[in-house]
Amino acid sequence: MFEHSGLDIMCLNKYCHSSSSSSSSEHDKKIFTKLKLNLSGDYPRKNAEILSGQYGTNLLLIGAALMLAIAHHDSLVKEVHLLSFITCLMILQLIWMMWYILVRDRQKNTRTEKDVHATTCWIRGGLTLLALLSLIMDAFRIGYYVGYQSCVSAVLGVYPVIHATHTIAQVHFLWFHIKDVIKSFETFERFGVIHAVFTNLLLWCNGVMSEAEHFLNNHMRRLSALGYGNLTIVHSEPLCNCTTSTCSMFTSSLYYLYPFNIEYHIFVSAMLFVMWKNIGRTIDLSSNQKRLATKTQGLSVGPLLGLLALASTIGILVVYITHVESLQTRQSAISMFYIYGIVMLVFMCFAGASGLLIYRADHIPLDTSKNPSRQLDTELLFGSSTGSWLMSWCSIVAVLSSNSSPPYLWTNFIYSLLIVLEKYMQNLFITESLYRQQVDGEREDPELPSAPEIFSVNSSLAPPYNGIINRAYETPDRPCVTMENEQEESGQVYRCPRKPSEVPLPVGNKVVEPPNIKSQILKNIAVFLIMCNISLWILPAFGCRPQYDNGLEQETFGFSIWTTVLNFAIPLNLFYRMHSVASLFEVFRRV
Repeated sequence: MFEHSGLDIMCLNKYCHSSSSSSSSEHDKKIFTKLKLNLSGDYPRKNAEILSGQYGTNLLLIGAALMLAIAHHDSLVKEVHLLSFITCLMILQLIWMMWYILVRDRQKNTRTEKDVHATTCWIRGGLTLLALLSLIMDAFRIGYYVGYQSCVSAVLGVYPVIHATHTIAQVHFLWFHIKDVIKSFETFERFGVIHAVFTNLLLWCNGVMSEAEHFLNNHMRRLSALGYGNLTIVHSEPLCNCTTSTCSMFTSSLYYLYPFNIEYHIFVSAMLFVMWKNIGRTIDLSSNQKRLATKTQGLSVGPLLGLLALASTIGILVVYITHVESLQTRQSAISMFYIYGIVMLVFMCFAGASGLLIYRADHIPLDTSKNPSRQLDTELLFGSSTGSWLMSWCSIVAVLSSNSSPPYLWTNFIYSLLIVLEKYMQNLFITESLYRQQVDGEREDPELPSAPEIFSVNSSLAPPYNGIINRAYETPDRPCVTMENEQEESGQVYRCPRKPSEVPLPVGNKVVEPPNIKSQILKNIAVFLIMCNISLWILPAFGCRPQYDNGLEQETFGFSIWTTVLNFAIPLNLFYRMHSVASLFEVFRRV
């Protein structure tokens, strides 16, 4: 006879003993408890990561489906449907951010763990500048809607208002909460953070699609003006007259602000992704320390060469845009761009190779501690490199298989090869710098007294010894560095006297340290590469795209395939350049 209501089993067999039944039930209980512990360990956290990741991915795919439908201009899906969907996502993110801020304000007394590597003040300052430019773009959109409000949907007026509110609230969130390591309501917060990540990704995709359509229409208009054939140009102007005299100014100004808005959203999504990875994470306090202020002494060659590269870039951009429209000067403008690019990329390859050689000569081990921000930086560098690599290899194939011989044929070939090599060098240099361990001397506090204290005890960190122990007597053969490390771990402030050659010479109240030639060279290399990457971002962002105009790739791959490749590769290349600027600035601070 069995009772199904519990674990108790009645055995009527005369050979069945109560002791055996109790032991079996205890064994079953142990198995059940062990299984319960296994299921309640890492599995719920992994399930929350997978569920929230799938949720965000499906949000992105819904938006991508709407964008693909809009790309087919005869479709019943219009831009207002996509903007309505994104507006709803932004409202949901606003609700989550308000809830998160209110919960944090109620928990003021409880200490919140921070990940100091999640972001820096200069990154947040740069994002604030990009956000201000995005707000100007929203103001232009509102002005555009006011001019055409009689014949356009109200969504075109609601969208910029919600986007501006979303931008202001998100900048506030980034300044005060992006470093938080969330330990409460983890599952709910995962969905909130990942929703914010993919909302910004959708805003990025929408900006990329609008910018790509604008450049494609300009390219087809230019080809039609040059007599290359009748191409269908899509006109997106409303079917009514503007009630103000500034509609055309608003329309033309929007496309100059799109690059800044695009970079803003992709950087925010990367920072929020780091916050998502930090949810429930146990912070290693030994590696979670702020670095000291960066010294800028010895900077001369790098900034001068970088400013020269930036000035020449602006000149090339103006000359290219004004000359590529004319059939007589078109080929010379394209040749000028490739020659300029070859010179720039040769100097960048040389700078990256020099930095790698300096790092290899030091033989300092790499830092293998867990750091989600640094890991994401390196993954984004390699991932975004694929865009320009694909574009470069397509250009190489087009040059080798071309039947025509324009004057820029082999300069295009050399430029494409150097693009591949330069990204190899720069990615290796940045990765080597970010993963290089900081030497102990760079982490010391300069405000410590120059004269070493013989013995200092903090009452809360007193060693478990009675009396004073002469460590120099008890461990005469142990190196002084080991003694310092042990005393630092136990909370004592003890410094061994240094050799006379290692002690910096005091001048007044300041300490004059001997200049480090290798560090100065690395700083100049980092500054030079920062300026060069800004230059290579400015050119395609503001209309200098010879891949549309040279005709070689279009002849090999066809118009539709090549424009598809460019629509994929150019946004990734723009993000790569701006992300390289951020990573190189971090390299500059670490050196």
